Amino acid sequence: MNEIYLMGMIADRDIQRKLSSFFKKLNIHVVYLTMASGTASSATLDYFGLEATEKLVCFSVLTMENWKLVRKGLYETLRIDIPGRGIAFLIPLSSVGRRRALQYLTAGQNLVIEEESTLKNTEYELLITVANAGYTEMVMDAARSANAPGGTVIHARGTGAEQAKRFLGILLAEEKEMIFIVVRSTQKNAIMKAIMDEAGVDTPAGSVVFSLPVTSTAGLRVIESEEE
Repeated sequence: MNEIYLMGMIADRDIQRKLSSFFKKLNIHVVYLTMASGTASSATLDYFGLEATEKLVCFSVLTMENWKLVRKGLYETLRIDIPGRGIAFLIPLSSVGRRRALQYLTAGQNLVIEEESTLKNTEYELLITVANAGYTEMVMDAARSANAPGGTVIHARGTGAEQAKRFLGILLAEEKEMIFIVVRSTQKNAIMKAIMDEAGVDTPAGSVVFSLPVTSTAGLRVIESEEE
């Protein structure tokens, strides 16, 4: 897999409509959105002239080519350089569960699928599963069957229904749940396979799953390996 990244963005909630139009113009069809609140104190808000801390969190899978276009547009169109307006960041993906899911997540982008690339010497990985709302337990049951630890759930809203029909052959619900699970790298393949087999796109959960490298952890308690 070549140059595929997860873009995260935290921005003011009032630019949601502009953001949706912005992504469509760049042929980025699959975006996951959720609401959040900032943590700035009232004194900080007063100092910067801000009126609220309501935020919009976005996630999307991008090629490097599209990230360059997005980054340019964030400055020129959405003026993300204005203090307090928002931030965007990029994290390399290490794997995606099955080719159909990758094609769906990058629909509309110029992607050449090559051999999977991995980051070496990462002891842990973050698995992110995006499922239809109401199917978290199905996902977690599948993950636990492969000895996964607990997960964290974020409620979100997704776009890209037409692309889901085209690449996955199914219609996906707009309301989503994103399940985050940190696992040992040696467990990753088995857990991803269990999720794809038992809660994947051909099930009511309609899940897609991908992984991110975790280069360091703190305060993470995981079931230790058998040699211990």
